[in-house]
Amino acid sequence: MSGQYGFDAVDAFTAGAVGEPGARVFYLQVSRGSSQITVKCEKEQVAAVAQHLGRLLNDLPTPTGAPADIALQFTAPDEVAFVLGPVGLGYDRDNDRLVLRLEEVVAVDENGDPIDDPDDPLAEERGAVRVMITREQAHAFCRHAIAVIAAGRPPCRWCARPVEPEGHVCPRMN
Repeated sequence: MSGQYGFDAVDAFTAGAVGEPGARVFYLQVSRGSSQITVKCEKEQVAAVAQHLGRLLNDLPTPTGAPADIALQFTAPDEVAFVLGPVGLGYDRDNDRLVLRLEEVVAVDENGDPIDDPDDPLAEERGAVRVMITREQAHAFCRHAIAVIAAGRPPCRWCARPVEPEGHVCPRMN
């Protein structure tokens, strides 16, 4: 379901995970009215989006309010628009909005350059979502994303690798 989507204002911008710790699948989700777009991603991508939004928020005035809790509710997706690749982040001063561009992953060569396949009919139609969110929504997203990530397996205090329920063989403690 790739396509180009644009949201100048959203009711919700959130992150979520489906599955048991150690086997979770992560998502970013955008909602406006009855429209909802879900993008599959990696846990590290959720963390990076939250980290970079947080850095940008540090350079802006502190948000005065907070969005309703419903703005952070994640709905398990029936359909995924695409798998996340590059993410762009900016700030629109005129509208006082943070701008995110979530793009579909593309195949790359050994140098990390996109592989242009002239025979690929979908090459011109890669998915992308452009989202404009308030500072309050961005701040709430950052807090929520950290909580979603932390809900997984706890890290080992010595090696930072995830500790499984049945135990952990720590390479630093052997």
